[in-house]
Amino acid sequence: MDRETERKGDDSHEASCSDCGQLNCYRQESRFPDYCPGESVGKQTLEGITGRYCTEDEDARAARAAAEVEGLYYGKLTRVEEVLAFARRIGARKIGLATCVGLVEETRLFSKMLRQNGFEPFAVLCKIGSTDKTEIGIEEELKLRPESFEALCNPLLQAKMLNDWKSGLNVVIGLCVGHDALFCRHSEALVTTLIVKDRVLAHNPAAALYTSRSYYRRVMDTGRNL
Repeated sequence: MDRETERKGDDSHEASCSDCGQLNCYRQESRFPDYCPGESVGKQTLEGITGRYCTEDEDARAARAAAEVEGLYYGKLTRVEEVLAFARRIGARKIGLATCVGLVEETRLFSKMLRQNGFEPFAVLCKIGSTDKTEIGIEEELKLRPESFEALCNPLLQAKMLNDWKSGLNVVIGLCVGHDALFCRHSEALVTTLIVKDRVLAHNPAAALYTSRSYYRRVMDTGRNL
């Protein structure tokens, strides 16, 4: 039994790209598995979406800019440099920074780098509006420091502020899980991420995946409810 048939035989979940051992979509040097999601897309749908990349609208320009940055600099530039290269190619001079208050020093450094490279940064902290968490129904015991003022994270206001400022590109710097999702949903400008916050793993969440069979075996516990 080949790897694809074996994996598809697992009825515990609907097979998707994470089950594929061929990755034929990348180089077309093998074959597509029977359950390939991409192969199930109709020709008309695929051609319609591909055609959107051939226009001159914002999505098409961003897609081509991203491909150009990848092709020229893959494995050569840091993430910081890639953000600058991408922003320049889409013509985004005003760069909005949606940042966690805990990473304000990193945001200051990145702002300086942006200015040095001809961009205009504008940062909005997650605690903007300074509204206590209890005002939206969060119980005191769920605060980091109960019985004290503790501002809620406000991704909707962050998005509004940067929308009003007319940023050309927004960069997430360490927003909490969920708050980052809300910010991306409501941002009018394209959003990319510079730092993903993970206090336990020094902002390297992939480490939990790499060590899931050793130090972080707990992430594989089936009966663990978070």
